[in-house]
Amino acid sequence: MESVRRSVAKAISWRIFASIITSLIAWLLTGHFDVAWKIGVLDGMTKLVVYFLHERLWARVKFGLPKPPEYEI
Repeated sequence: MESVRRSVAKAISWRIFASIITSLIAWLLTGHFDVAWKIGVLDGMTKLVVYFLHERLWARVKFGLPKPPEYEI
């Protein structure tokens, strides 16, 4: 099971990467760096929270996880 700290680190690192890509696409489409930067920041902040919540929900789901052994030595 992943820790909360690991989920936060994954969420932050992914959002930085993805927000840069979103900003670049917005810049290419609009031609305005200031608009693209704002879109990237808003997108990043929103999706960071949503991704973190998604990770924590999946941490509670048992689907696809191996069954724990019935006994341990």
